Amino acid sequence: MGISRDSRHKKRVSGGRMPIHKKKRKYEMGRQAAMTKIGKKKISVVRGRGGNLKYRAIKLDFGNFTWSSECCAFKCRIYDTAYNATSNEFTRTKTLVKNSVVQIDATPFRTWYLQ
Repeated sequence: MGISRDSRHKKRVSGGRMPIHKKKRKYEMGRQAAMTKIGKKKISVVRGRGGNLKYRAIKLDFGNFTWSSECCAFKCRIYDTAYNATSNEFTRTKTLVKNSVVQIDATPFRTWYLQ
């Protein structure tokens, strides 16, 4: 079937069905989520519209983290996924998504704060 970002599958405001009068188009294509895991860095390249390249992270072990109240940011190692509001499965499988709470190596922040 494939993942599609069209609106032809939806019903009318009145609840009636819409007649489908054209096939799926390439520009309406959607893709599966990357479901990034914690591990040695592994990135796949995806061709986008216009020949542009997108880089999907399959596995990551480092990330850029900020300490907002102290206005500093450092590249830190990710140890574990502590909590995820989206799904408990993401926490169990150690999947990295936006807004997931992760456990990191705080050494860069500690050294910056103590100096």
